[in-house]
Amino acid sequence: MADRIRFVLNDELVELSGVSPMTTLLDWLRDTRGLKGTKEGCAEGDCGACTVVLERADGSREAMNSCIALLGQIDGEAVRTVEGLRGESGKPHPVQQAMAESDATQCGFCTPGFVMTAYAFAAGGEKPELETIHDALAGNLCRCTGYRPIVEAMTKVAGQSYPAPSVPGARSAAACFNQTFFAPRSLAELVRLRSEHKDALLLAGATDLGLLASRARKPPQKLIHLAHVPEINVLSQDKESVTIGAAVSYARAMPLLIENYPALKTYLARLGSRQIRTMGTIGGNIGTASPIGDMPPVLLALEASLKLTSVRGSRTVPLDQFFLDYRKTVLAADEVIESISMPKLWRGEVFYCDKVSKRRDQDISTVAGAYRLRLKDGKVEDVRTGFGGMAATPKRAANAEEALRRGDFEGAAKSIARDFQPIDDWRGTASYRVTVAANLIRRLKLRIDGTPSIDLDAL
Repeated sequence: MADRIRFVLNDELVELSGVSPMTTLLDWLRDTRGLKGTKEGCAEGDCGACTVVLERADGSREAMNSCIALLGQIDGEAVRTVEGLRGESGKPHPVQQAMAESDATQCGFCTPGFVMTAYAFAAGGEKPELETIHDALAGNLCRCTGYRPIVEAMTKVAGQSYPAPSVPGARSAAACFNQTFFAPRSLAELVRLRSEHKDALLLAGATDLGLLASRARKPPQKLIHLAHVPEINVLSQDKESVTIGAAVSYARAMPLLIENYPALKTYLARLGSRQIRTMGTIGGNIGTASPIGDMPPVLLALEASLKLTSVRGSRTVPLDQFFLDYRKTVLAADEVIESISMPKLWRGEVFYCDKVSKRRDQDISTVAGAYRLRLKDGKVEDVRTGFGGMAATPKRAANAEEALRRGDFEGAAKSIARDFQPIDDWRGTASYRVTVAANLIRRLKLRIDGTPSIDLDAL
């Protein structure tokens, strides 16, 4: 069992021992390594001041939030901070040069995060289109100036190429740091650890658990890290279904999901930021059992099922039977979510989804809705829905579905009040949520009818 955390930082191999794996990467960079360019703003992965870049062996780069990433997660990775951007012959790095020439620098607090986001964007080979650039910048909040000069700098650096970095890679054997942070390298090792350490928390991307260390300053006492288990990092599809390993990040899953369910392109672009999607996983979003998680409503509508695995074997559970009550599920203490599978859309089926929140980017859903309908000759043959923010768990709208099968969209909208009794909170009152969900059903009718001159996704 390895006890050293090993990773590459700005092209230098780093090996740490005697350091808590629960330390956030940001705290270690600033307090131990003295790399002060990376800043702490919100301490919860929203503002982007802490942005660093993960460099992959295939040459790709992904921006991530260092404030919620734990040191144990970085084992086997390659990380670059703003101090690691170097130009040739003493000149600034091309990204830094573009930021300066475009007058895109600010007070200095936010600028390093923007620079690292631009670096990841430049290496991604993406076209300098405004929509793409704004998506890349959604996880960085500027506090002093406008975004116009920053966008201009991004257009200058798009499509740059960089040599593939040196990445140490994950060890073949399981790692254990300080007997509190377990990093299994196989599914068999994972379920054994889960059976032996039922009190441990399962760590996927840390976009939720990382807040315990970054904001609450009460890091978890024991974690089992899932990222290096090959069996739960699989992406696959066949003629009938799509399967996503529970530890697959949103960034990796998005191309496959959008290919098969095009409506998810707009929806997933609003699920966190690129930094969050680099880290966050669908399995984690399900496992937390939050009633306002973005993906469960979608997966409910798509008739997803979960493969749950333990030392006792595996079982398949439909997602609509997984959630029991607020933050309670059927997952046994010794089980893990191995994968999520969902059928592809059949001929004649349509799928739509909506997220309503106080702001467009980087916000938690007030109401999320998803709807899959099978149509024939303009009539609804079958339907499945999924809603979030409307109950103690993500939930289907049974009465609304029944009305939709009769083709009664207005009746379905009115049935929302019977399907859900949401609560009041700072994101929205119960009556507001019911009204919003009912109006989403009415929007669904407009989509199916193909009502012209209305950009429904812009509403």
